[in-house]
Amino acid sequence: MNRAISNLISLAVILASAAAQSADWPQFLGPNRNGISSETNLIDAFPDTGPKILWRSSLGVGMANVAVVNGKVFTLYQDDSSQYAVALDEETGDQVWRTSVAPKYNNGQGNGPRATPTVHDGTVFVFSGEGVLAALSAASGDQLWSVDTVSSLKAKPADYGMASSPLIAGDAVIVQVGSKQGAVAAYNRNDGKLIWTAGSGAAGYSSPVVLTLAGKQQVVAFVGASVLGIDPDSGDLLWSYDYETEYACNTASPVQLDKSSLLISAGENHGSTILKIESAADGFTAASAWSSLGNSSVLRAEWQTPILHDGHLFAMDNIGSAGPITNLVCVRIADGEQVWMKPRFGKSNLTMADGKLFISTAKGELVLVKATPSGFEEVSRAEVLQKMTRQAPVIANGRLYLRDDREVVCLDVRKR
Repeated sequence: MNRAISNLISLAVILASAAAQSADWPQFLGPNRNGISSETNLIDAFPDTGPKILWRSSLGVGMANVAVVNGKVFTLYQDDSSQYAVALDEETGDQVWRTSVAPKYNNGQGNGPRATPTVHDGTVFVFSGEGVLAALSAASGDQLWSVDTVSSLKAKPADYGMASSPLIAGDAVIVQVGSKQGAVAAYNRNDGKLIWTAGSGAAGYSSPVVLTLAGKQQVVAFVGASVLGIDPDSGDLLWSYDYETEYACNTASPVQLDKSSLLISAGENHGSTILKIESAADGFTAASAWSSLGNSSVLRAEWQTPILHDGHLFAMDNIGSAGPITNLVCVRIADGEQVWMKPRFGKSNLTMADGKLFISTAKGELVLVKATPSGFEEVSRAEVLQKMTRQAPVIANGRLYLRDDREVVCLDVRKR
């Protein structure tokens, strides 16, 4: 009887642990598009041999990250002829299907697709390096529809490639396209027909988000020279705020701080600004509530979206115009003070889960750092990839995924 009870208790613990770890990652920056995973019971430190590698899957070049939904891992890559969407088996890394979505795309800043797939209601939405938006069946990879957004809207392609990861808002799939008739465009997710366009000018390299600010749900898009608040149904421009960065390099996504404010941050020695969004008689207003700009800025996010946790931002601060020096910093939201900095941490990207920062370095390392304002504390570091990566770790169902120009690697990060 005692052994039976013990076995039941053990089973209950295992099931509770599995339930705590069960969470897909359906889009860029995760379920809430903020770089934060809700998973718990994750590893506190790496073993001496590094985190356990479950599988490696060889692909081709590309900067797209992965999405993980219903037992499949989705991403984009390129070979000598085409850009492909691909689905891998979550358990084994074996290829389930592969679909060509556009011809190969070459660029001096790196070849292949940039945007991460978005998976919604059985459909995978992808955006190629030159701006082809396509919808595919998540089950089979069959193409449902495709539209060349740049050509159809007479847009100017972004100099470093189209990088907007598709956003779902109701029946619309939304991307930043960079046209005079619309910096942002929404397409019907069922048939690919254009619904609306908003703003004008360069697309930039950021991905839009859905936020509720000043009581109004809105699409917030950080485009090449401004940030826009857009009604997701009509495409009406609710507010805008100019934010011109050299080379249109607004790349990190906006971060909501509270019910009415958000952070925007850019590299190229630009800096950061907190915007306060308020309702007014004739709509909404956007005004700077705080800023830290130029050479002395406390935060210049080059391409990495900062992580908000317990009133603090954990982020990569890049010094100079696409400079080689990147610090890891912690900034207190209440007063904008930089409470700690790890100088010359190196170009990296970050995701938060279970009170920890999982950081991928450009050199292919995975670093575990405590997410605390009390000071920088690195817990573990391991070499995982052989080639450069710019993508943040993806955490889904107790596993962590990293991607470079050669392969996708799946690691077991569950606490044992």
